[in-house]
Formats: sequence, C-alpha cells, structure tokens
Amino acid sequence: MAISKQYLKTKPICKVTFTVPAETAESVVVIGTFNDWNPKATPLKKLKNGTFKGMVNLDVDSVYEFRYVVDGEFVNEIDADEQVWNDFADAENSVLKI
Repeated sequence: MAISKQYLKTKPICKVTFTVPAETAESVVVIGTFNDWNPKATPLKKLKNGTFKGMVNLDVDSVYEFRYVVDGEFVNEIDADEQVWNDFADAENSVLKI
C-alpha cells in the first residue's frame, strides 16, 4: 500500500493518491473523516496490474482518519502518518496529516 501527497502551489489543497495492491479483490474503497465514512463516496479504480488507485483533494493544515474497505473487510494503511485508536470502531484508524 502507498500514499502520495502533492501540495498545490496555487491553492491550500493537497492531492492525495491512495494505492492498494489487491490483485484478487473485487472492490476497494477508502472511507474516512474526509468523506463522512461513506463507503460509496471514494471507490478506488482497479488497474490492469491488480492494483487499486484513487485520488482525493484534501485541505492543508488538517488531520484525517481513514481506512480501506477491501471486499468488505477493514484494512489500515501501513504507510499512514500514524495510527490512532477509535473507540467507536473499537480499532485503530490510519491518520493523514496534511
């Protein structure tokens, strides 16, 4: 898994690209505080090599919690800026610091 961040010079926006290798998966979505944890808001596109990829624009100077949903199973990003415990989910969430 991987995250890449591209900060825009003209706007206080960061383009964040999520990449998830999941060759056997049917679907991968990213859910988090930036999309109100909506599993339909940010589906990742499956590429020919079996990797899923997608991009979101996020405000700078912000912190976001998120997780992937791979075929219905929650998965954390190992390359996230940190992991934080979430009592509601009774699990850790990945964190992006923009």
